[in-house]
Amino acid sequence: MGLIFHHLCLPVSKTLDYLIFDYSEDEDGNGTWDAMSSAQGEAIARMCTEIEDVLRWASRDFHGRQGAVDDGGDWDFDLQAQTDDGAALPAQFHPAEGRLSLHQPASGRVTVSLSLTGNGAFAEAFSTQFHWDAD
Repeated sequence: MGLIFHHLCLPVSKTLDYLIFDYSEDEDGNGTWDAMSSAQGEAIARMCTEIEDVLRWASRDFHGRQGAVDDGGDWDFDLQAQTDDGAALPAQFHPAEGRLSLHQPASGRVTVSLSLTGNGAFAEAFSTQFHWDAD
């Protein structure tokens, strides 16, 4: 039986070590950030903390404005996790608690994919918050 990771860390990290985002932008200035991160052992908790930091920040600073950008939302996300052999792992962010639940296998590597989409205001705020530059 695997472990279920529930983590809550209040300070928001200003730099990201596990989440390395690729960025693309559409003709309307809406951005998409895609990151894939893989960790094992104790590093899984640090990777999950970064995911929580990003999603907690977005949920707090853009509270009530999550939804598909094409439908008028300011931001949205997709989160997926899997084991080394490709088996899906349940992963869910709980915005009310500001925490991530990730079912971890007893051993092995966990790979997480996080995609964020956001309008221009979200992109600017994200860049400032996490010292991130698209260039």
